[in-house]
Amino acid sequence: MIRILTDSTVDLLPEDVSALGVRVVPLAVHFGDEHYEDGVDLGHEQFYEMLEQSHKLPTTSQPSPERFITEFERARDDGDDLICILLSSTLSGTFQSAQIAAEEVGYDRIFLVDSRTVSLAAQLLVRRAAARVAEGWSAEDIVDDLVSAREHLHIFAIVDTLKYLHKGGRLPTAAAIAGGLLGIKPVIGVQNGKVGLADKARGLPGAYVAIFKQIQKAGGVDETWPVMVGYTGKRHGVEPFMRYATQNLGLNEPLVRPIGAVVGTHAGPGAAGIAFFSCPQDV
Repeated sequence: MIRILTDSTVDLLPEDVSALGVRVVPLAVHFGDEHYEDGVDLGHEQFYEMLEQSHKLPTTSQPSPERFITEFERARDDGDDLICILLSSTLSGTFQSAQIAAEEVGYDRIFLVDSRTVSLAAQLLVRRAAARVAEGWSAEDIVDDLVSAREHLHIFAIVDTLKYLHKGGRLPTAAAIAGGLLGIKPVIGVQNGKVGLADKARGLPGAYVAIFKQIQKAGGVDETWPVMVGYTGKRHGVEPFMRYATQNLGLNEPLVRPIGAVVGTHAGPGAAGIAFFSCPQDV
């Protein structure tokens, strides 16, 4: 049997977790002295209400190796293969915690995959892995497929302000200044595991057009796999993505998911994004 383990930053809903048959290790969110487990005792709506009322930016922290050890030992004791798909190792120490745990458990059927991305894009890798398990692929072949697939996995988002990413240390000062000019809406993306300023445009409509151009630049959308759109706080920001995917690209309606507390801490309220696999380019 092949198990799939991921972390809470992939922003799976409880019904997704059940349908895909995966397990999730939560990261933590800290509002002062109050500590919450992402997706466990802190839901999406509750978090954004607290974020808007908080005078100080909350902080986030990675799971301890012990949280992974528990999951790894269960797989070992049952003789199962375990594929662990985690957010980018350059954005969090979560992957390193899993590495420490894997060394501690010493079970050679644990496969760690650095998604080199986050949130909805990482969720696409989890969904891809679950599909491959259902198709009867071996753990080794699934891992090879994921490593190849992440090379043409993209996520772009419009954020209301860059201050959350900057304060949280996820965006360099120079990029924050460049994207924070008066009247300019920043477009962020993840490349090589790092968050960066992918583009910028004047006004919100221009920012959506900039993302649509980024999708074309990436080689278009691979229709074999779902497209995901998401939002922090309010859903209305996803509607231009929905129209573009269905009306302009002729795709099936994207999957829409709220973006959770850990990613929302750094993106801030009012963000909306799209994640997709681009068409593999012929060499």
